Amino acid sequence: MEAKTLLPRLKRIEGQIRGLQRMVEQGESCQDILAQLMAARAGLDQAGQILLDHELERCLSQRLPPDQARLTALRRALRLRARFS
Repeated sequence: MEAKTLLPRLKRIEGQIRGLQRMVEQGESCQDILAQLMAARAGLDQAGQILLDHELERCLSQRLPPDQARLTALRRALRLRARFS
């Protein structure tokens, strides 16, 4: 797993969540809170994509001969699907 890529993202998300808690406690506007919720969710989605990419590489490299073009096409397809779900 790409810990050096994933851990900073997770720490950033953790900070966003703490910020959200403060915003709620301080009675910030719903619009501002929603904007921060969307940012935190996008961060989680990106962290999930990093893990999915790692899993795809691991699974495909164990079961199939290396084919970078196929792996790239599969990644694109999964990202497109994620955008529409």
